[in-house]
Amino acid sequence: MKYKLVRSMLGHPNNTADQNMTNTLGDASIKKLKEVANHVDDVLFKNIPTIEGVVTVIYSTSLVEKMTMQSMVFIPLANYINQIHQIGEPIKLANMKKIINTLNSGQTLLYFHETKTLLHIDTFSAPGRAITNTETESTVIGPQDAFTESLETNISLIRRRIKNPQLKNENRTIGTEVAVKITIMYMEDIVNKDYLNRLKKRLNEIHFPTFIDISELKQLIEDNPYSPFPQYYMTVRPDKIDHSLLDGRIIVLMDNSQAAIVCPSTFFEMFTTVEDYYNRWTTASLLRTLRFFGFFLTIIITPTYISAMTFHPEVLPYDLLVNLQKSRSKVPFSPLFEVLFIELIIEVLREAGSRLPTKVGQTIGIVGGIVIGTAAVQAGLFSNILIVLVATSALLSFLPPIFLMSNASRFVRYIFILSAGLLGLFGQMLAFAWLIAHLLRLQSLGTSYMAPVIPRKATDLMDSVIRFPIAFLKSKSGISKAQKK
Repeated sequence: MKYKLVRSMLGHPNNTADQNMTNTLGDASIKKLKEVANHVDDVLFKNIPTIEGVVTVIYSTSLVEKMTMQSMVFIPLANYINQIHQIGEPIKLANMKKIINTLNSGQTLLYFHETKTLLHIDTFSAPGRAITNTETESTVIGPQDAFTESLETNISLIRRRIKNPQLKNENRTIGTEVAVKITIMYMEDIVNKDYLNRLKKRLNEIHFPTFIDISELKQLIEDNPYSPFPQYYMTVRPDKIDHSLLDGRIIVLMDNSQAAIVCPSTFFEMFTTVEDYYNRWTTASLLRTLRFFGFFLTIIITPTYISAMTFHPEVLPYDLLVNLQKSRSKVPFSPLFEVLFIELIIEVLREAGSRLPTKVGQTIGIVGGIVIGTAAVQAGLFSNILIVLVATSALLSFLPPIFLMSNASRFVRYIFILSAGLLGLFGQMLAFAWLIAHLLRLQSLGTSYMAPVIPRKATDLMDSVIRFPIAFLKSKSGISKAQKK
């Protein structure tokens, strides 16, 4: 049932029946709202006398600062009540769910008892974290600011750099139980409309209670949620987002989440950083090559040790084989169990160090690694050469700038270890074939995850593992190229 709130505010209802129904609905809505807010001590109901009668002000003290309430609500109610009508927006009394969501989003509700109307004013002013540099994607060259948990702040950091009317952002809410605000940003003149429509369709099809962080949303819109590899690039750096927007990508931001999603993304982009474009092309190419081939080295070092010691000792030089046999002379386990055991110890140390306070975690990681490694070698549990190989493999796993890709390499490494323990080098080749086939099948927002190699675009190869001088990087990447009209 629709009620004409504007006429009610002017005091001219259609008829007496409508007026009575509005009065009953208004009182019932406020009563219901008080029942919902029972035992919620930070929600206040204040009756303020005004020239238009009593006005009930409803707001959450944890989401609105006192000075904001004083300047935007209480003073205008006492002296400039017309200002309240100008900035306030009416809300239907029958829509209790929207009323509660509006209150929980930090807005103030004003119920006019005389006209039985309900207005809401945006007074959200909860304390937030200041803009600081990032600890997870720190760089030496380039801007040092990073996103915060405020959606409005993050949008402003992007728009401060891209002053272009073609930069669009569309807001929407997701979550069936608790609504969460997200925004989609893109450059309208260069974005691929097919990708944009595909992303919107996936967002519309999501039926999930609520989202605490945008990484949860990312898993629901991926093409293959069962893959260990992240199919979208996530970053907290505004300069990286600006670079992606100007390349035609689509950005997804979420309120109360620091990171942003870049759609679509490629496998090669998981090994690049925005600092690569600030460095000389020689340095950037060297670092990219190190990260890219480091990913493959970390998944084959320890499996190759297992294969060589179990099935194929002839592949090793004689002197190295003798040293390995000497170091394993007191080890009672097979190479497979030896590697699995020490890999699990490394995982335990890594997990324990990340959960403890910073100073304690660093101490546990360093002292624990040295003490356990030395004691294990002296006790004859592990070979000293294997300690070096596992430590090198662990360090190589941290080379990718995207933490989710580091986790993927750790998971894939166990597949290679088991394959090597069962079938030796032949098992490793089978695992490698599976890995390449899986990567080739993966897609990001419906496009090839292995671009620019599949499909090949000559200009994209200038910004892949080898980064050409910046003067050559003028054209948009093939993965984000807009369709021809």
